[in-house]
Amino acid sequence: MELTFAQKYRFTLDKKIGIGAFGQIYLGNNIKTGEEIAIKLENVTNNHSQLLHEAKIYRILLLDGPVPGIPNLHWFGQEGDFNVLVMDILGPSLEDLFNYNGRKFSLKSVLMLADQLLTRISYLHNKDFIHRDIKPENFLIGLNKKADNIYMIDFGLAKRYRYQRTETHIQYGENNQLVGTCRFSSINAHLGIEQSRRDDLESIGYMLIYFLRGSLPWSGIKTETKKAKYEKVGECKIATPIDKLCEGFPEEFVKYFNYIKSLKFEEIPDYVWIKRLFKDLFIKQEYTWDNVFDWAQESK
Repeated sequence: MELTFAQKYRFTLDKKIGIGAFGQIYLGNNIKTGEEIAIKLENVTNNHSQLLHEAKIYRILLLDGPVPGIPNLHWFGQEGDFNVLVMDILGPSLEDLFNYNGRKFSLKSVLMLADQLLTRISYLHNKDFIHRDIKPENFLIGLNKKADNIYMIDFGLAKRYRYQRTETHIQYGENNQLVGTCRFSSINAHLGIEQSRRDDLESIGYMLIYFLRGSLPWSGIKTETKKAKYEKVGECKIATPIDKLCEGFPEEFVKYFNYIKSLKFEEIPDYVWIKRLFKDLFIKQEYTWDNVFDWAQESK
């Protein structure tokens, strides 16, 4: 079945390329130019449109023009029974590449990834939003000449943490439900504490260690209910010392977690210091910063 939107974009339902937090993603094309694009659909019966929310965030992020690592938003609107978001087509996710690479990334690749991940999240934070669903599936590589660029996607759970006009931070709160993917969620998120910038950074830390180790200590926990799983994963995170989590890897990862966990709820992270921490480790390891990641080497 072929569908057309805005008299400009076309796709068929058999070309699904992914599933976002709140919608199905299809491969389509611009009828006029032939350019391939990604089309994200959400049924209009959703009373609180996550796609509308996501489109608003993309517009804020791209207000001053294209941004490295943020896909371009081509169009958003309603067509028939669907809310539709049209954006750049991208390559595989870091989770896909992780699996392709035998579920391990080298220290060199992880350090180059860290630099881009921290750049993306600092940009989002500078625009007054936190992501709240940091995970490998939400970071994709570009295509062709942009295959060494890491793109951040899926802002359906993103939330404004600071009000733009007054620069007032949201208030601290407790007893919240866990928002995000529990494997990479911060300990504070498990405890029901309102999330802020520090929580996104803690999630990035778990991603980096996940890529180095191949799994996390709380991976694979089985329970009968989702609530019980969240509780067990949270308990395991709390019970796992940072030095144990990072055992066998450079001390810079312990320093990263210690710094992130020392941040107060409203505190502005020192993104420059964090990035320098990993860049200095890269230099100490005598690596060459060539943006050739493990998956690119495997494909040669």
